[in-house]
Amino acid sequence: NADISKAAATRALDSTITAIRTTLKKGGTVSLVGFGSFAVTKRPARKGRNPRTGSAVDVAAKKSPAFKPGKDIRNRLNAIATSLT
Repeated sequence: NADISKAAATRALDSTITAIRTTLKKGGTVSLVGFGSFAVTKRPARKGRNPRTGSAVDVAAKKSPAFKPGKDIRNRLNAIATSLT
């Protein structure tokens, strides 16, 4: 729909994804107005279980990317969901 070549669209998308990755690695957030926000969440260390043996396992703390959809996209998805029922 953007009336650009496939190669140009690929470069634009790759550039956007690289910018999002770089910002998240630095601990920042990325907001795409009308779409949503990407941020980094911190998950604390915890005790887990090995499902095969049942023994206790230490699970290390880690950072994880998170996406929160914007209000507009949530409303559109909910409108589609209610029209299907």
